[in-house]
Amino acid sequence: MAIFTKPGPFFTDLYELTMARSYFENKMFDNAGFSLFIREYPKGRSYFVAAGLGDALEGLADYTFTPSDLLYLKSTGLFTDDFLAYLKDFKFTGTVRAMPEGTIFFKDEPVLEVSAPLIEAQILETFLINTIGFQTMIATKAARCVHAAAGRPVIDFSARRTQGYEAAVKVARSSYIAGFAATSNVLAGKLYAIPVSGTMAHSYVTSFESEADAFAAYARTYPDKAIFLIDTYDTIQGAKNAAKVALEMVKKGDRLVGVRLDSGEMVSLSRQVRKILDDAGLADVKIFASSGFDEYGIADVIDQGACIDAFGVGTKMGVSADAPYLDIVYKMVCYKDRNIRKLSPGKVNLPGEKQVFRKTDEKGRSVGDTIALKNEKIQDNMIKLLDLVMENGRINSPSPSLVEIRDAFSRNFSCLDEAYKSLNGVENYPVAISHKLLEI
Repeated sequence: MAIFTKPGPFFTDLYELTMARSYFENKMFDNAGFSLFIREYPKGRSYFVAAGLGDALEGLADYTFTPSDLLYLKSTGLFTDDFLAYLKDFKFTGTVRAMPEGTIFFKDEPVLEVSAPLIEAQILETFLINTIGFQTMIATKAARCVHAAAGRPVIDFSARRTQGYEAAVKVARSSYIAGFAATSNVLAGKLYAIPVSGTMAHSYVTSFESEADAFAAYARTYPDKAIFLIDTYDTIQGAKNAAKVALEMVKKGDRLVGVRLDSGEMVSLSRQVRKILDDAGLADVKIFASSGFDEYGIADVIDQGACIDAFGVGTKMGVSADAPYLDIVYKMVCYKDRNIRKLSPGKVNLPGEKQVFRKTDEKGRSVGDTIALKNEKIQDNMIKLLDLVMENGRINSPSPSLVEIRDAFSRNFSCLDEAYKSLNGVENYPVAISHKLLEI
C-alpha cells in the first residue's frame, strides 16, 4: 500500500532525455545492459544492506509519460514531435535481475542489472540510483545501530528531521528491515504494519503543575503502557517521581513499562536511575534512552556500562549523518553484441552482464563472493545472488512481505563473520573476479 505518487520516467535528469532523443534519431533500439553498484565503502563501512527493490519494481511496472509530462517537454524546445510521439507510448519492456531486499552485499558487486532496449534502460538511471541508493544507505546505517545495541531493542525516532515526509516513511521501512523493533512514525506504521512506539514530550510534562502530576495523569490514561520522560527538570528527581507514581500504579494492579532519558550524561545517569528503581522494588521497569544516538553512541555507552535497556535512534540514523550518500552508480556494460567498460581514472567498471556468487562454509557462513559473467558456471556449492525479478516489463512474482524481508536480512547478517561487522570497517570481505570476466 502506498500514498505517494509514482514518479514514472519523468523523474529523471535532463541528459537522459536528450540522449534518448539522439538514440531515437539514430535508430539505436537494440538491447543494452546496465549494472547498478557501489564503487566504494563510506568511512567505517564494510558491507551494505540491499533495500528499495520493491519500490523500484513497482515504479517500473507502471513507467509511462503523462500528457502533462509531454506538454512540458515540448515547451522546452529540446524535443521533436516525432520523439514526443514515441514517448507517448513509452513503457518499460525489459528484464531486471537483482539481489533480494535484505541481502548483504559489497562494493563493486551489482545489486541490480537491467537489460532492455537502450532508451528504456538509459532513462531508468536517476530513478534506480535514487530509490535503491537511499534505502540501502539507511538500511546499512540501521543494521550497524542494531548490531551495536547487542540485542537491546532499537526504535526509529527520526521522522521529524529526515528530508521530507516520504523519506521519513522509507527510513522507517528500511530500518525495520535491518532489525529496528518499531518506529514513532504513525504513517509508516499504517503503510507497512510496522509496530509503533512512543512515550511523551517535555511539553506534556510542563503542561501540568508538577512532574509527578504529569506522570500520574499519563498513568491513568495508559495504565499498562506508560513510559515516563524523566529529564524535563532534573533527571534524578524525575526518577524518584516516576518511582513514586509507579508504586501507586502497582497498588492498583497496573505496571509502569519504563522511563526515558533524553539528555545528560547517559552512563552515570542511567546507573543512578537504575538504582532508584531497583531500591523501590521496580527492577522490571526498563530504562529507555534517546537523544543523538547512532551506532557509535550506542556502542560507547554500552562499553562504559550504561544501564540502558532500549534506544530511540533519530536524526543521525534517519539522515545517515556520518555517511549521508553512497557512491552508487548505474553504468552501461553491454550494447548489442559488444561488452562495454568505462576507463575513466578512478571510475573504471566491470564489463558485461554479471552474476554474483557466494561461497558458504559447512555452517552456512558466508566466506567469499565472486563476481562473474551472467551465464558463467562457478563451483556447484556457490549461491547465485541476482534473481530474475522482472521479465518483459512485468514483475515475476509478488514481492515478499516486510516481515519476510526482515527475516531474510536477519539470516543473511547472522552468516556474516563478526570481523566484517566492525564499526570501524577495518577488514573487507573477500570479493573475487572470475577468470572469464577478467579476460574480457
